[in-house]
Amino acid sequence: MAVIKASHGVTQKLAACHTATVDGYVIEGHVPADLIMRLLDERPEVVGLAVPGMPVGSPGMEGSYKQPYDILAFDERGETEVYDSR
Repeated sequence: MAVIKASHGVTQKLAACHTATVDGYVIEGHVPADLIMRLLDERPEVVGLAVPGMPVGSPGMEGSYKQPYDILAFDERGETEVYDSR
């Protein structure tokens, strides 16, 4: 998986358990579906979205509490900005 992640511009800082591509964008980790839809609607000039690690409360990681987390947009240089927070 490390080779696949690297080939899609996913740095170790952005890495999580899942990597996917959707209509030319990379989705890394437990990114909420509504934000993937927003990404596809807005079509920003980014490589993709990432939720590093596996924060409790993100989709598929529900638990007895919710850990705040950021959804990061990242570019080809590996630079990030917060796309949304939950």
